[in-house]
Amino acid sequence: MNDAIGSRRRFLQGTGLFAMVASPLAALAAIDTDEGVTFAAGPRPLVNYPQKRLMIRVHTRPPHLETPFEYFNEGAITANDAFFVRYHLASIPLAVDLATYRLEIKGLVDRPLSLSLSDLKALAPPVEVVAVNQCSGNSRGFFSPRVFGAQLSNGAMGNARWVGVPLKAVLEKAGVGTGAKQVTFNGLDKPVLPSTPDFRKALDIDHALNGEPLLAWQMNGKDLPLLNGHPVKLIVPGYFGTYWVKHLSEIEVIDHVFDGHDAFFMTTGYRVPDNDCQCVAPWSAAAKTRPISTLPTRSFITSVVDGGTLRRRAELKGIAFDGGSGIRNVEVSIDGGRQWLDAALGKDLGRFSFREWRMPVTFLLKGQATLMVRATSNAGETQPMTADWNPAGYRRHVVESTTVTIA
Repeated sequence: MNDAIGSRRRFLQGTGLFAMVASPLAALAAIDTDEGVTFAAGPRPLVNYPQKRLMIRVHTRPPHLETPFEYFNEGAITANDAFFVRYHLASIPLAVDLATYRLEIKGLVDRPLSLSLSDLKALAPPVEVVAVNQCSGNSRGFFSPRVFGAQLSNGAMGNARWVGVPLKAVLEKAGVGTGAKQVTFNGLDKPVLPSTPDFRKALDIDHALNGEPLLAWQMNGKDLPLLNGHPVKLIVPGYFGTYWVKHLSEIEVIDHVFDGHDAFFMTTGYRVPDNDCQCVAPWSAAAKTRPISTLPTRSFITSVVDGGTLRRRAELKGIAFDGGSGIRNVEVSIDGGRQWLDAALGKDLGRFSFREWRMPVTFLLKGQATLMVRATSNAGETQPMTADWNPAGYRRHVVESTTVTIA
């Protein structure tokens, strides 16, 4: 065994990644999630990864971990060790040496930069934003008819306090050149094969300079966990997680719309029908598509799971969020959508954050009941009662139903 392979294996063994990477069969001994649904990909066991509590394994190479839904009942902030993990490329960094790490800012700029983490922290005063990171395919497993892709339940999302410096400050330090049209982002994760496109994303220059995107090194008061992007992660509040590039290593300003081989995840992947609902009739294709962008309005009940049991007097609670206007109100139905009552909203942590809600309820009869929750944003967007469909299984935001037994 050569030194490089031996070093890699020792690291994997020490962190627990070895069992998941080298022997996926080991996960068969993990605990079944018993979610009450059957996904096309089969059973989804609970597994342990470094810096994580028990998480749902979607697949192992690269690591793709979903948050068990009961964790969202712990509060509006998703703990670091419960935060979902999503990679696209199998060659991921197993450690980052901060002594040699550099973030390169290049392209159409007056002053190309090569920043250490210390340089980045000193570049501008740090700012904090509480924002939801949600996978574009969250809840894909519930699409009907079925669609291709990772068969996710509702746990491919999380809400955290992110601390860093605005992307705008970094670009202004470099000096954006005349004619700039987009900014591209790349991380330390790499393709295994040369034929595989790198995972790069792009933002329009106006978005990159509007002060909202953040280069974050801290998550919920601690350094970013390795599997969530250590040492620096691009935070794009209000946008789906596909733009939130982990292990950020390169920022390039360009004078055109990003295209070519390494633009696959902008030009081919992560696209939705280019119409108002971003949907099409099942089994049909969109005449035109556009890159997925902002989060739709969503809400969930977190205090009881589908198939659970409640007493006749109970308190329901949950979360709601949207793409950045904030939540105006949340309504709850305990009779399958015939009547709706307003829930009490919890503390406002910011317009990009989960908003907790609560409502005491009284059931008149024992037996089965169907619970529903729907949110309306400050922009006036209300969740639909019927689910939209698109070929990629993106943006599910329908009013969800939870069937419970009243004891």
